[in-house]
Amino acid sequence: MAARKATSKTKRPVTRGRSGRPPRQRHAQAHAAHRAKAAKSGAHSSRKWSHHVMETSDAMDIEHDIFKSGSAESIAQSLKRSSTHSRRRKGTPYQSAMSMLNFYINRAGKNLPKTRRATLEQAKRKLREAFGRAP
Repeated sequence: MAARKATSKTKRPVTRGRSGRPPRQRHAQAHAAHRAKAAKSGAHSSRKWSHHVMETSDAMDIEHDIFKSGSAESIAQSLKRSSTHSRRRKGTPYQSAMSMLNFYINRAGKNLPKTRRATLEQAKRKLREAFGRAP
């Protein structure tokens, strides 16, 4: 039998780790092991993943409990101030401020009372005005 030359059309073999599984399966295997370990210990994390994102992401530094403050104007002004002064952001100050506000609204979901949601939606409008992007 003649040895065949590798051409550009042949597929490369999948690299396998020590477990003998492709990377995608190794990830699933590790994830399953982590879930089994957590279930065995009976420990549930008291912190939400969204809290972790707010604390560690490169979004920006914001005032503590700003979204719980009373008026839409104060929320918008604080977000504008934070986004323009923060070095922990990737986009423009407007993008960072609006994305942080949307992140909070989306993560609160159905648990957000209608009056609070209305205030935060008003804060979006005030934020657009503060950055000179009013429609």
